[in-house]
Amino acid sequence: MNFLASKAQLRASFLRWSLFLVPLIVLLGFTAGRLGSPDTVWFQSLTKPAIFPPPMWFGIVWSVLYVMIGFALALVASAWGAYGRGMAIILFALHFLGNLAWTYVFFGLQDMTAGLYVLIYTVVSLLVVIAAFWRVRRWAGVMLLPYLAWVMFASVLNYQFIVENPDGGPGDGAGAAQRIEL
Repeated sequence: MNFLASKAQLRASFLRWSLFLVPLIVLLGFTAGRLGSPDTVWFQSLTKPAIFPPPMWFGIVWSVLYVMIGFALALVASAWGAYGRGMAIILFALHFLGNLAWTYVFFGLQDMTAGLYVLIYTVVSLLVVIAAFWRVRRWAGVMLLPYLAWVMFASVLNYQFIVENPDGGPGDGAGAAQRIEL
């Protein structure tokens, strides 16, 4: 039986890819988080849905998820010669742009509806990525399932923000609002 690479070589390739991709994914997530912030007057003044978790959980969950995403991507990237590897990586890159864009759209542009559309794109494209990763390395697809669950929760939460704040929140994003009731 012929092998393209030994198990030790495959582990070494996964380790190298992990050492590159896990920090990269975490860094990209952190950088995207700087493009918008829940600390704005606009967000603080929004009516929060009942399902809104304590804010500390967002940083914890996203940190864990970004590490898992990095490892899943490393599993696929290290699968040299696997059918669909290149396409899976391209699909992931296109998907991840949506993930990174949401913070800017929701918090930076203060557009909850556009944020929901970004999340819908993210969920749909993530389903495609999971299928592509699954074909290359089953564990890579499995590792993305908690991420899928969280993004689906984020979509529901985004929708609930729209329901609770049908006017888009106070003000026009300039930081001050004046309401007149008749």
